[in-house]
This record gives sequence, structure tokens and C-alpha cells, in this order.
Amino acid sequence: MTKSPAKSILAGLLVAIAVGWQAPLYAQKTIESDYFGQRQRMVTEQIEGRGIKSPAVLSALRKVERHRFVPPGYVAAAYSDFPLPIGYGQTISQPYIVALMTELLAIKAGDKVLEIGTGSGYQAAVLAELCDSVFSVEIVPELSQTADRLLKHLGYHNIFVRTGDGYRGWSEHAPYDGIIVTCAPTAVPLPLQEQLVEGGRMVIPVGESYTQELIVLTKHRGKLQRQSVIPVRFVPMLREDGRKY
Repeated sequence: MTKSPAKSILAGLLVAIAVGWQAPLYAQKTIESDYFGQRQRMVTEQIEGRGIKSPAVLSALRKVERHRFVPPGYVAAAYSDFPLPIGYGQTISQPYIVALMTELLAIKAGDKVLEIGTGSGYQAAVLAELCDSVFSVEIVPELSQTADRLLKHLGYHNIFVRTGDGYRGWSEHAPYDGIIVTCAPTAVPLPLQEQLVEGGRMVIPVGESYTQELIVLTKHRGKLQRQSVIPVRFVPMLREDGRKY
């Protein structure tokens, strides 16, 4: 039986509409599947392959979608083995460094953590998978606001972000079980030392641009025990007027 021209056109339009609806969904699923594969390879090759052993840290890195925390022009490199620019002279740290600092912090469920240097929000998201709450301070207002919106959009309601001078910490919610610093002062800020709970740990890069060292500080009887880990290179910790600490 021959269809009328009108019916043929209508049928064609319906097929075209159906295909138009399906293609983007298929493409999106394919892209997300590719990111999932890249994320698993990142953890296996860059993280486990370099000695990170904490099952909780590895699980968090497999779960948190790093590609959502980088600018659009760098999404293709989101799971690569190097830091990426996020604007305003700041970077998202190399995946291995994020994993190493998180493992060194040795946090657990129920802990409260202070992060200095929110940046893109990626490190905060990883921490939030492991502890009760994360209080994060970022000195660049644009980054602070963008990270806060993104983290809320992704469902991280246990992360609290504010714009401010990270050197001073966030005393209202102290003391903290762990403090992680993702920018480098030339000396460990005294306010952060005071805001660390007895028995807590601080992971922080310290030093000038080319002589920085990642260290772990553990508070014991009010004093800080220091452990040197590896040489690193982070952006400097800045004052509100742009000068370095």
C-alpha cells in the first residue's frame, strides 16, 4: 500500500526527531564512559603505580570526576599526569600530588578538615569523600565563588567555602583534625598551628618558589613534630594585597 506524500513527510519528521533526541544522549554516554576509563587508568598508573596504598583514597580518586574541575579548554587533559591552569595564576594540582597529600593527612570518617586554597574545588571534593566536613578558604573571590557553586551542584553539602586570607585559617570552626594547604608560605602559619587539634596532622608545602618541601606536621602535647616528604612546587601563599607570605 502506497503512503500519501503528507504521511511520508510526517513519518520522516518523526524519525528525524527521534534520531535527534537519541544522538546527543548516546554521545553523552560515550563521553562519560571515556572519562570513566581515563579516571580508572589515572588511578592505576599514576596513583597506585607510585605507591599510594590507602583503599579509601584510591576509591575517592576513582569516584571524583576530575574533568568537571578544569576549564573547558583543558578537559581533554583532565586525567593527565601534570597540573593545569585554572585562571588567576592558580592551578589544579597533579593527580599524584592530590593523592599523596590526602594519604599523608590520614583522615577518617567523622573528621573535620581545613583546606587552605580551594582553587578549582577538586581537592576539597576528594577530602569530602573521606571525612565528615571540609572547611575551605580561597583568597581569589572568583575561584571561591565558582568552586562553591560547582561543589554544591555536584552534591557536596559537607564542603563549606569562604573567601579569605588562608594564612589566618578559619578559627570559627577550629580545632581541625586535619589541615591541608595547597599553596606555599615561606614558613608554617602560626594561626594554622593553633587551629590543629591535639594529635592532628597538617600537610603543607613550605619554602620559596624553587626550594619548596612538602612536610607533615603532627601535633603532640602542643608541639609540632615535622616530617619531610618530597620537594614540590606550588603557587605561593598570598596576602589580600597580592604580596607573598
